[in-house]
Amino acid sequence: MLEVRNIAFSYDRRKVLRDVSFSVSPGEAVAIAGDNGAGKTTLLKILATLMAPESGAILSDGQDALSHPLRYRSQLGYMQESPALYEDMTVKSYLKYRARLKGEPDKRIRRRVGEATEICRLADVFDTMIHNLSFGQKKCVALADAMLLRPRVMLLDDVLAGLDVPMRESVGKIVSTVATFSSVIVTGHEIPDIVKWASRVLVLRNGSISSSVPAAGIARTEFAARVDKALKGGG
Repeated sequence: MLEVRNIAFSYDRRKVLRDVSFSVSPGEAVAIAGDNGAGKTTLLKILATLMAPESGAILSDGQDALSHPLRYRSQLGYMQESPALYEDMTVKSYLKYRARLKGEPDKRIRRRVGEATEICRLADVFDTMIHNLSFGQKKCVALADAMLLRPRVMLLDDVLAGLDVPMRESVGKIVSTVATFSSVIVTGHEIPDIVKWASRVLVLRNGSISSSVPAAGIARTEFAARVDKALKGGG
């Protein structure tokens, strides 16, 4: 489980995040939604320990991530909005290289790469140079990279940005699969797509979580309506 407690952060004197708290369990794909500039990417960078908060705590299975960042990062998968890939490599060679770089023993690399390739539906382009892939396929390679070591926590920033409808549906299925073994947090603006698979949507407004809308126990159409109302400030 990932627990976020009272995270605060400012740029110069502008408060970007104020007392942000929530938790995510394995089996959940929690989405963070909000207007541009709401602080979604900043929050994910803090959760990835790429930026330090002014105050607050991040706990992964009860362990303080900020006090032990190297241990935490070894259990973390992170994909930024515009991931940088080595485009002069094939998908296979890139994922094997990334697994080795992350410290995976050679005897397990083939299995890890095979699993990530299957989940992210990359078998047909396994031996293709990355620069020859479509934008959506490149995003799937980045997803495969992030989930290579079956991390306990997955952070996916603007995961659906720039994708067409079929690819958004495909990525949604990937995220749902990853949530079976990770605590998944995604950000994005594509709410009609996100509500198809998210277990909960957190609305970030004025630096705080203004609403938490769960999907459990209601139809997806009702879930979408509640999320839309929360995004418009209706609670």
